[in-house]
Amino acid sequence: MGIHHRVTKFKSPQIALKELEPFVRNGRHLQNGKPFAKFNDMRSREAWANWLTCAAVNSVAGPERLTFTSDPVGGDGVIVDQLTDETWATEHVMVSRFDAGPPIEDLVLERVQLKRTKGGEAYAKGKTLVVFLDVAGEPWNPTITARRLPAPLLFDAVWVVGLERAADTYTYNVTRLDTRRGVVPAWRVTIAQDFCSWTVEPIQ
Repeated sequence: MGIHHRVTKFKSPQIALKELEPFVRNGRHLQNGKPFAKFNDMRSREAWANWLTCAAVNSVAGPERLTFTSDPVGGDGVIVDQLTDETWATEHVMVSRFDAGPPIEDLVLERVQLKRTKGGEAYAKGKTLVVFLDVAGEPWNPTITARRLPAPLLFDAVWVVGLERAADTYTYNVTRLDTRRGVVPAWRVTIAQDFCSWTVEPIQ
């Protein structure tokens, strides 16, 4: 008999969006705000990146197919396919707006390497690494970045969730660093001004 853990999740992506709104608007909280005790110490930026990743994939896979929950064994959230019950444990790392100097590609790869060497294969195996890119408007090349990923990667996948614009609306790009189809898949997620809805469009 398998071990069952108690997890926490939002009732719907719409409710999650409204609940996360104050933390998204407060950029400082995304940087260093206190973790959410009810979500097994998931941080606001981790919850937000998980939400954005689910929103991007759901635009292709079907509405509300993917959701995310707390991770009872200490990770940064678990993405769940509600149709198949498949799960993906996530680990998160951030490129801060205060990390000036190196190109974005180098900063992303540095963060990947940091997590990769934290615990080696035992730490990374079976997990999805999410890089939260909190640097608005800085250009970078996802395809070049994907081609420069270390080998072996150890993680099952690497996603980058990057802020594009924060003004009357918030726009984020969600990218999977995967070149198997030639073009790295990426989506633009735009949040309505009232944080009651969102739109997703493929950008490559």
